[in-house]
Amino acid sequence: MRRILQNGIALAVVIIVLFIVVPLPTPLLDVLLVVNISLSMLILVITMTVADALDFSIFPSLLLITTLFRLGLNVSTTRAILGNDGEAGSVIRSFGLMIAQGNIVLGIIIFLIIVLVQMIVVTKGAERVSEVAARFTLDAMPGKQMAIDADLSSGLIDEQGAKARRAKIQKEADFYGAMDGATKFVKGDATLSLIITAINLVGGLILGSLNGVQDVWNVYAIATIGDGLVSQIPSLMISTATAMVVTRTVSDGSLNDDVVRQFGSQPKAILTAGLVIALLGLIPGTPHAPLLIVGIGLAISGWFISGRMERQEKMEAISAAGEMAAQEEAPQPSAADFYKDINNVYTLLTVDPIEMEFGYSLIPMVDESSGGKLIGRNALFRRQYAQEMGFVIPSIRFHDSSALGTNQYVVKIKGEEVARGEILVDYFLALEPANPAGEIDGIETVEPAYGIPSRWILPENKEMAEIYGYTVIDPLSVMQTHLSEVIRSHAHELLGRAEVVQLVENLKRTAPEVVEEAVPNVLTYANLERILRNLLREGVPIRDLGTILETAVEALNTTKDLDMVTENIRGALGRTITRRFCEHGQLRVVTLDAEVEKRIIASLSKNEQGIYLAMGPDLMQQIITQLAEFIKKFNDLSQTPIVLTSQVIRVYLSRMLAQFYPNLYVLAFNEITSDVQIQSLGNVTLPREAMRPERKAAAV
Repeated sequence: MRRILQNGIALAVVIIVLFIVVPLPTPLLDVLLVVNISLSMLILVITMTVADALDFSIFPSLLLITTLFRLGLNVSTTRAILGNDGEAGSVIRSFGLMIAQGNIVLGIIIFLIIVLVQMIVVTKGAERVSEVAARFTLDAMPGKQMAIDADLSSGLIDEQGAKARRAKIQKEADFYGAMDGATKFVKGDATLSLIITAINLVGGLILGSLNGVQDVWNVYAIATIGDGLVSQIPSLMISTATAMVVTRTVSDGSLNDDVVRQFGSQPKAILTAGLVIALLGLIPGTPHAPLLIVGIGLAISGWFISGRMERQEKMEAISAAGEMAAQEEAPQPSAADFYKDINNVYTLLTVDPIEMEFGYSLIPMVDESSGGKLIGRNALFRRQYAQEMGFVIPSIRFHDSSALGTNQYVVKIKGEEVARGEILVDYFLALEPANPAGEIDGIETVEPAYGIPSRWILPENKEMAEIYGYTVIDPLSVMQTHLSEVIRSHAHELLGRAEVVQLVENLKRTAPEVVEEAVPNVLTYANLERILRNLLREGVPIRDLGTILETAVEALNTTKDLDMVTENIRGALGRTITRRFCEHGQLRVVTLDAEVEKRIIASLSKNEQGIYLAMGPDLMQQIITQLAEFIKKFNDLSQTPIVLTSQVIRVYLSRMLAQFYPNLYVLAFNEITSDVQIQSLGNVTLPREAMRPERKAAAV
């Protein structure tokens, strides 16, 4: 018996199929017709009460079963109408008389109107909504997956939470795809009901042609209308339920278990449907017995399930209260006792690679449940940076901090603050142009990423600021831009041994021979990490890791100086560097006078650690002062300042200038491809008096 109950739904489907072949007695047919109406009403009520479509995920399968049930009943009622001289039971006769009200033509018109409403309005609309929902759900899947990856990388969810959310997205796609196909069953069912109605009417007229035409018309017309009505009413309710469910998302258990669980979790819907069916049984002219039997049965079932759920909730509440009381009574370990275990002390030593803290007012910009988009934008930046530079940014931990002001945020690298900013959420940031056409009211500030003088302006002043030539940015873009620039400038610090190993393993999939030759036989992971850091520090992409390894192996045959190895790699990456800094086939640069380069070369010294630049303060001051004037020209052109020099001094000059101009890049001539037009915006020279001491020393 238990095994039969466990497979009750499968057994019911088999019995429904038998309806098409086996004749049903009229009393049983009456009860089954009422069950069909009740089941349709119950599904309609459930679809209006569930909060999430996944709470009723069996709907597509249930739609097929109920459609098959109605078709089986249609065949049985057709057999009864044509085989019993129009007598197909009290339910069909009562509904036919109720709709006709003694006027057969009026009854047929009303019936046709119901059919047209069902087919043209409800079913057609549900079908269209299902198609659109399925397409939109599939189109939205990549964005949802990216949001999950962003939450996972930022630490808002763990791996299990990410798997659960991915599974839900897949279930949504499967559900709406199934609904797109399932609505075709409803449309076909409505069409077939209309055809069966015509067959019943025409067939009845033919079979009863030997009797009086008026009697035949009355008997078969009423039976046909009643049969069509008891088919169309459930079909109409199912179509309405379909439209509701697809506008609001599949299941892991068996269909039988899902039906029992999901229907059993809706006792109020069962009770409501039972009461409505029972009230219909009290209306004069309706089939009282079948309606009352089914309605009272549903009402009792709903009341019983509701009582059982209430008792279960009380038991769970008592159990939860007992557990809470036990926890409160249990002695809580003190901090001293907790940290007696050395393993608990080690939990304090974890340092996040990137961390962003923010004040209370900025939480809505980060929290996705409140519509925040910072995490999503950061996921897009991670993808863009990986494609551009060949390095995947580690996970970023976002959290609020009571130590900050309500509008402040802080970016930390490996636990230490490297940048800070302040955002006014309800304002826009207007970047001041060189020559604004007008003055705009606002709170003066400095753009945090690039240090541009700016103003926080009200939203109503945004259009006027743009007319005056200001560049207006929303607060979220200001914070994301600042975070992105901080990550770019500290990317070399984020590259660790684990990331290097992962990059090498990724290359091993496509170029195993290169990896086998280079790492770790010739080039250790430690040295490779230092080389890659040198490249990232100066904004050189490391995507072409194969070329980097091949060039490093060749260079290590002639020198062990990793700085020189890095310079050889930069030369091999000439096209990459050119593409990185060149714009429209032109490269605007500042060059060094030959005398300046000679003085820098003369300042090179060597010790046990390697070669370093020991430049005198006067020469350093002259170079830095002149570069400051040239950098202003680059800023006016909105271009990255670049100094072009020889390969011999490039690395040493770059390290010196990075202390004064972090956003300035030093390139060597051999790193620029021959097809680029180089335009010099200035030349760093030495005054004549600065050159005389050197000449006198040479003469001596």
